[in-house]
Amino acid sequence: MAGTLGAAQLTQSRADRTKRLELQTLTQQQREDRGHAERVRQAEADEARRRELITQRRACYITLNTASRQYQTAEINLMYALRTGIDAEACLEQMEARRAAHRDSYAEAQMIVPSAVLAAASAASRQLNRGYGTLKQLIASRPLDEAALDEFAAEAETAWSLLSQMRHAMRRDLGVDDGEL
Repeated sequence: MAGTLGAAQLTQSRADRTKRLELQTLTQQQREDRGHAERVRQAEADEARRRELITQRRACYITLNTASRQYQTAEINLMYALRTGIDAEACLEQMEARRAAHRDSYAEAQMIVPSAVLAAASAASRQLNRGYGTLKQLIASRPLDEAALDEFAAEAETAWSLLSQMRHAMRRDLGVDDGEL
């Protein structure tokens, strides 16, 4: 009789132990599954943030590139208007508007673009503003100084080159170019 009771108790003890091990294994598996799910969720959130940042940068780059090129074009238009004496006032107003748009887009870029792109954008912006200063001095001084206007034309070529470098830095950052100029 003791053997029968002992066997039943031993069987029950082993069944309890097996059940406990199964529950521990299940609990451990659930913990690992939750950890994996959290890592996957975090990776997806990181990827979504990365895509959002790229989208934000792309929009900023488009705005800055467009505003910079329009600012440069307005400066060139004013230069030709000063040479010909035709419609200089309208070109000056357009240049002022383009300068303001450029300033706004550059201010946005200062907040979100990486250092390499910002360095290229800064160099282009400084050159554009140098040209602006030169043109404003030319307008203030009468009669028109043709030599200073020719110097501005050389400055404008430098600005085009810097705008091209800025655009290439933007494209590299977006992964559009492989880095060659």
